[in-house]
Amino acid sequence: DNLFVTQNEGFDLLVDQEGGIPRPSAGEVYVPVAHQQDTGLRVGDALAVRTGAGARDLRVAGFVRDAQMASSLSSATRFLVSEDDFAALRAAGGGTDEIIVEYRLTDPAQASALQRAYESQEALPKNGQAVTYQMIRLINSFSDGLVALALVFVSGLLMVIALLSLRFVIRGTLEEEVRQIGVMKAIGLPQRAITRLYLAKYTVMTLAACVVGGVLAVPASRVLTRGAAASYAEAGTGLATILVPVAALVVVYLLVMALCAGVLRSVRRVDVVGALVHGSTLGEEQTARRARRRARRARRTDLASAGGAGLNRRLAWVDLRADAGQWVLVPLVLALAAVLVTLPTNLLTTFTSPRFVTYLGAPEADLRADVQFSDDVGAAQRDLLARLAADDRVSEVRDFAKVLYETPGEEGWEVLRVEVGDYSRPTVSFAAGETPGDGQIALSVANADHLGLGVGEELALRRGGDPAETVTVSGVYQDVTSGGRTAKMQGDAGVEAAGYVVYADTAQGADPAAVADEYDESLPSASVIPMRDYVEQTLSYVTDALRSAAVLAAVFGVAVVALITSLFLMLRLTRERPRMGVLCALGFSSAEVSAQVRLKVALTVVLGTAAGMVLAATAGEALVGGAISVAGLGLSRLDLVANPWLVYVAAPAALVAAGYVSAVALTSRLQAADKSTWLGR
Repeated sequence: DNLFVTQNEGFDLLVDQEGGIPRPSAGEVYVPVAHQQDTGLRVGDALAVRTGAGARDLRVAGFVRDAQMASSLSSATRFLVSEDDFAALRAAGGGTDEIIVEYRLTDPAQASALQRAYESQEALPKNGQAVTYQMIRLINSFSDGLVALALVFVSGLLMVIALLSLRFVIRGTLEEEVRQIGVMKAIGLPQRAITRLYLAKYTVMTLAACVVGGVLAVPASRVLTRGAAASYAEAGTGLATILVPVAALVVVYLLVMALCAGVLRSVRRVDVVGALVHGSTLGEEQTARRARRRARRARRTDLASAGGAGLNRRLAWVDLRADAGQWVLVPLVLALAAVLVTLPTNLLTTFTSPRFVTYLGAPEADLRADVQFSDDVGAAQRDLLARLAADDRVSEVRDFAKVLYETPGEEGWEVLRVEVGDYSRPTVSFAAGETPGDGQIALSVANADHLGLGVGEELALRRGGDPAETVTVSGVYQDVTSGGRTAKMQGDAGVEAAGYVVYADTAQGADPAAVADEYDESLPSASVIPMRDYVEQTLSYVTDALRSAAVLAAVFGVAVVALITSLFLMLRLTRERPRMGVLCALGFSSAEVSAQVRLKVALTVVLGTAAGMVLAATAGEALVGGAISVAGLGLSRLDLVANPWLVYVAAPAALVAAGYVSAVALTSRLQAADKSTWLGR
């Protein structure tokens, strides 16, 4: 609903992007920031408002933030106009008056008592939603809260990958410099001094990385929070603004240094003879034990029967099996990267799926019509149903009445808004139980928590002056609309109600958008919209933000795979030069040696990606659902809806390609390398 309002005086002020209180002149309008972001409006653009007396033009003078209606989950948004333009629009007709009564309390804890006192007065209107401060916070934080969860998840996985890679790099460096370590031990340097020498190097590198990361975090955080900043203003700079990031950097520094110190403990095991003669970080006894273990695992391989590409494949597989412990980093990183890319993408496709409407307290349908703000909502509903029944383009119609009941609360009777109708057909997504039958009621997750009820328990209801009746809770369903406080009950949808909602399916070949436009034009008492548009508009903030998070996760995932694969191969190729030199001396060409390395990379990359896809499809859904449930966003469980082509084809292909292309780029250098130096290393 597009609401045209004047500026409030006491509170609930609409503020501009600088935090000022705009006062539009005649002919000017301040547009919500959401419309600016969606349509690219600029100051000076013309806004045409259709009224009963024709179109009225207003000039966009600026944009306003709205503390109550900034989220797309809010059913309305406010445009700020002058007193003169407000009176002119009202006199021109074509719109419907809506009154918002707001209270500020000396004691916020008395909000429930005030609401009960208001609802107990028969003369006061109750056909609107009661909105509390907590509900406003929930609605406004839903989209940004989900994105925050997605970014925390992405950041956590990236940290795990970084620590795994760091451990590998340090171990690889020690193995590369084992002869230098042996020399230092041989000349009498104590193990503690050698460890401090390496720790000093890693300390400088870690401090430099923390400083660079801290500096880059400032513009990065602005980019990631610009959507929230546009709607709610930037957070003020205080002591916590400085201390929290600094504390985070200190934690990162300590974590990295602890990891470095743990890996460097292996220096004490370095044997001087083993280091200088064999170039091994293991002692003589450990080297012997490893040799015996490898001998026990060894299998006779008939290489004579293999030739050409088959021989290269056989050698690559034998080498990979023998050094599986060294190659485990690649599939592990690929598995984490697959989870990193898959889960945010699945979350996005879930929220953009037509099935997600069942999480909005509504059944799957082609059209939705709301009849609420009218002098006679009953007559408007009957007129709409009669026209839909006579329309050949409409195949099925379901109508529900929004009835106000009262139910016992902690401190007396309180209003419970119930949608009454026929629930014999599938409607919403249930977290527990099933659809209501006769004498039953289904509660949303938020209402079930508020009333402290579960499936099978009884609830007392009364309406007006009628005696109370007892109904049984048949199920608990998920709903993020109306602050999550809804209920559904089997009954006659033709009863007198505060409003009605009608769902309809269109016949094959009919365009839901065209049908909705026709009904919306001809029935001013009803708001008719295609269901797909309803979901898109309701979740536009959520999906836009999740799309950015999914793209960010995909970019980071592919970049991490390329980086780690390249880093790993650089170290492996350096360590395997003697082995590759032996192969070249036996007559293998550089192309064949490169092919063996690429095959090993391909096998590990594919294995890791497959494992990551399985992990995301099994534990990932439970992880995301649990995080959303803990966040208190009105959903207790979320069944992810994946796009098979995107998740199981495009994403794995991108990850595998990133790993394999990195291997090709590095091994191509072997063609021009001087092989004679490899054996003499």
